[in-house]
Amino acid sequence: MKEDYSGGGDAVRRPVCNVTHPLVHAETTMSATGLAAFDPTLHTTLGIGNPVREVAIRLGPRTLRGKLRWAWKPRGIVVFAHGSGSPGNRFVADVLVEAGFDTLLMDLLTVEEGENREKVFDVELLASRLAVAAKWVATEPDVSGLPIGLFGASTGSSAALIAAATRPELVSAVVSLGGRPDLAWDDLSMVEAPTLLIVGGNDQPVLNWNREALDQLTCPKELTVIPDATHLFDEPGALEEVAQLAGDWFARHLRAGARVEAEVAACG
Repeated sequence: MKEDYSGGGDAVRRPVCNVTHPLVHAETTMSATGLAAFDPTLHTTLGIGNPVREVAIRLGPRTLRGKLRWAWKPRGIVVFAHGSGSPGNRFVADVLVEAGFDTLLMDLLTVEEGENREKVFDVELLASRLAVAAKWVATEPDVSGLPIGLFGASTGSSAALIAAATRPELVSAVVSLGGRPDLAWDDLSMVEAPTLLIVGGNDQPVLNWNREALDQLTCPKELTVIPDATHLFDEPGALEEVAQLAGDWFARHLRAGARVEAEVAACG
């Protein structure tokens, strides 16, 4: 079902304030200066100072909600599928913010829709809404100048891959975590954005599905297997490794040059 995106949403503005960072010991401007190094061990310390704003994107009679978090001196923005309800996604988002990326954790389904198992696995619906969120990012003044990455876990990864295939002008990189690329099979060959597939070594048959998907993808791609990890990556250190891998991937592929492309595409 096609839904009409009104282009509206709650107005948010990137705050500008002077803060003294406990590890930097220098006064800085939050909108202009940030950490250049990526260190996931700092996430509990650094996460306190990064502002969060509620976002509401109107989509016909429905409203999609999410949380936008600003990094210091952002070099890109990562949109998460199924964001706010997942502790794992929130952890990865925290680390990405500290690595210099804005993050938008989206709920692609309303509360009522989330109780319908058919909609939870309707990857075409999820992908269309993730594309709407990416377009919102590309037109929202405070983040519109940033290249866009997508992060999806499980069925959210299928949505991310389909969204990347259908809106290649908006999406600059994709990270799939424990994903179901088999649900996006027909779209995989059309994905242009560099794609990282992360899978647990003890997550069968998901590992096999991802190996098959890697062969189908024609974009720059990698498959990384985390030994002994299962589908939820709740083993000690597994989620930290996921966050490190995602941060490295987005740092490599979210290019400043993609900003203008996304802005022009959003106007179309």
